[in-house]
Amino acid sequence: MVTCSSLSAAITIAPKWVRMLRAAAVAISVGMLLTGVGKATGQSSGYQVVSVANGGIIKGTVKWSGPEPHLSSFPITKDPQICDPDSHKTRDLERLIIGPQGGVANTVVFIKSISSGKAFDLPPGRRSLDQHLCRYEPHILLVPERGALQMKSSDATLHTVHMDGSATYNLPFPFQNQTISRDMNTAGLVNLKCNGGHVWMNAEMFVAPHPYYAVTDENGAFQLTDVPPGEYEIVAWHEGWQVLGRQATFDVLTEKKVERPVFSDPRTWEKQANVTGNATAVVNFVISAK
Repeated sequence: MVTCSSLSAAITIAPKWVRMLRAAAVAISVGMLLTGVGKATGQSSGYQVVSVANGGIIKGTVKWSGPEPHLSSFPITKDPQICDPDSHKTRDLERLIIGPQGGVANTVVFIKSISSGKAFDLPPGRRSLDQHLCRYEPHILLVPERGALQMKSSDATLHTVHMDGSATYNLPFPFQNQTISRDMNTAGLVNLKCNGGHVWMNAEMFVAPHPYYAVTDENGAFQLTDVPPGEYEIVAWHEGWQVLGRQATFDVLTEKKVERPVFSDPRTWEKQANVTGNATAVVNFVISAK
């Protein structure tokens, strides 16, 4: 367990820590290089911020239909004093959260295609990541294209934020409460996982090309505001909840082989919405295991 909280503690780091941090530094450099290439060669979304007159609202819910699936948990196999202070022994993977009234939380709802509209106003809480009790909080992140993600770890152990998708970073967090920031330059989906042996840690991030994105709350509710009048395709995206198996990987600190869960692919549903000036369009989604 890492308990150091200042850079001066680095003097006492063991040789294995030195090798790990050097490897992480190389990974960071590679990730930054790849991101720079993506920025240089990728195409911008072309979204334009304009004054929205008589903007409307799109709101609704995402509800579950049918029997709730059996959800797999995962054993807590490392740092139980930090990751499992209440001695539950296992961790919910947070892949499907259904409320008492059937609302599905953590569903991303967005306008499929829009070229102009309001300025970016994605929730600040979705643009900052904490690693707390060996969980990524929040589980679903929203960051504007070419915006920054703020990251820190509240845990006194080594975590990493390994990103795959439209962003490719591998960032170590050996010290508590030290915030770092990285720009997300390419729109798209990013998967987050920990290479520090906490294999149950997982999260998803949308790098959004426009501001008309929302994440459903515990009741499955969402709302998109200041939408220019027009016809739109509305997408409900869910990360998927099935665990298909396990994949072998390595803990970068202990250099031991570990296994992380492999999840099913995301799922999407689409509906039409007609937005008129100063009016509210209601779009409700019903999803199921089928």
